[in-house]
Amino acid sequence: MGVEGQEVGGNAVKKFFQIALGVIAAIGGFVDIGELVFNTQAGADFRYTLLWAVPVGVIGIVVFAEMTGRIATVSGRPIFDVVRMRMGLNVALVTLVASLLINLITLAAEVGGAAIVLQLLFDVNVSTLILLAVVALVLIVYFVPFGGIERIFGYLGCGLLVYVAAAIHLKPDWHQLASGLLPSWHSSALYAYFVVGVIGAALIPYEVYFYSSGAIEDRWKIGDLNLNRANAILGFTLGGILSIALMVVAGEVFFAPQVHPGYLGTTALGAERAYGEAGLLLALLGMLFAVGGAAVECAFSGAYTLAQFAGWEWGKYRRPRDAPRFTLAWLIFFALAFVVVETGVDPVLLTEYAVILSVVALPLTYLPALLVARDKTFMGDHANGILANAVGWLYFVIILVVSVAAIPLLLVTDGGAV
Repeated sequence: MGVEGQEVGGNAVKKFFQIALGVIAAIGGFVDIGELVFNTQAGADFRYTLLWAVPVGVIGIVVFAEMTGRIATVSGRPIFDVVRMRMGLNVALVTLVASLLINLITLAAEVGGAAIVLQLLFDVNVSTLILLAVVALVLIVYFVPFGGIERIFGYLGCGLLVYVAAAIHLKPDWHQLASGLLPSWHSSALYAYFVVGVIGAALIPYEVYFYSSGAIEDRWKIGDLNLNRANAILGFTLGGILSIALMVVAGEVFFAPQVHPGYLGTTALGAERAYGEAGLLLALLGMLFAVGGAAVECAFSGAYTLAQFAGWEWGKYRRPRDAPRFTLAWLIFFALAFVVVETGVDPVLLTEYAVILSVVALPLTYLPALLVARDKTFMGDHANGILANAVGWLYFVIILVVSVAAIPLLLVTDGGAV
C-alpha cells in the first residue's frame, strides 16, 4: 500500500474511533439527574404509557444538537454567540439571565445528586460529601483536558447501561411496551406534566450550549460535519434507549406496588431487583458519573454563555491564565451550587423546577439556532435542507406548546405530587 493509501486508511480509522468515542461519551453524558428523576417517576406512575415521549424528546435534541454543532463547525461561532447576533442584545440578555439561573439550579441539583449517591456508597455525612463532590469536580475540571473530561464521565457513566440489561431481564410485557411507544393521551394533568417533563429533560438548553461550544473546543472543521452528525444521531439515540430502559425498569419494579420514587436512591433499586448488589453498585456508579458529568456540563455551559455574551476569551483548551474570567466564572458556578445545596434543599425538587423552568426558556435558544441553520447566506452549502427545515419547524411548534403548558402544569399538579 502506498503512502497515500495509508493516509486514507489511517484517517478512516481515526474518524471511526472519534465517532465511537463520541458515541460512548454521549451514552454516559445524555442521562443526567433530569432524566433519572422524570423517566423513573413517569414509569412508576404510568408504567409504559409515557414511553413515546422519550423518542419525541430525543429526536428533538438530535435535530438541534446537529444544527448547533454544524453552525459552530462552519462558522466557528457557538450557539449563544449566534443568539446575540441574530436576536439582538435585549433578547440575548433575557436569554442569558434565564440560562444562568436555570444552569445554577440544575448544577445545584446535579451536585446534590452526586452527594446522595456518594452517601449511599460510603454512608458519610451528606454535608461532607457535598463539599467532597464539589472539590473533586473542580480539581478534575481544572487539571484534566476537555477530551479527558468527556471520556472520564462518559465512559464511567456507562454503568447506567445496567438498566438496559435489567429492562430485558425483568421480562416486561413486550406488546404493552410497544404500545407505549405510540403517542397516546390521558385527561390527567399529572400525565401531561410528565409528558412536558420527559420531553423537556431531553431538550434542556445547557446540552446544546455545551455541545456547540464543545465543537469549538475540539476544533472541528468542515471535514468533521459527518462526525458531528454521527455523534448527535448515534449518541443521543443510544442515550434515549437508556432513558427508555429507566422507565421500563421503574414500570416493572415500582408501578404495581405504587411506589413513587421521590428519592434518588430509590431509582437504583430497579437494578438491584434484577442483579442484586452487583446491579446496585453498577447503577450507583453510573449515576455518580452521569450526574457528575452533567454538573461539569452545567458549570461550563454557564461560563460559556457568560463569556460569549460578554466577549471574553473562553475555552478549556486555553490555559486558565489565558482565559481568567471564563475560569473564574465556572469556579463561581460551583461555589454558588455548593451554597444552594448546603441549605438542605431536596435535589429531586430542584431538578423538577430546573427542568420545567428550562422548558419555558426553550424557544429563546432553539429559534435562533433554526433561523441561522437555514440561512444560506450565513451557512452557504451547509444550510438546512428541506427535510431539516421541516423537522426543525415541527419541533419548534412542539417546543412552543410545552413551554406554554409547563408552568400551569407545575402549579396544577403541585410539581407532580398530585
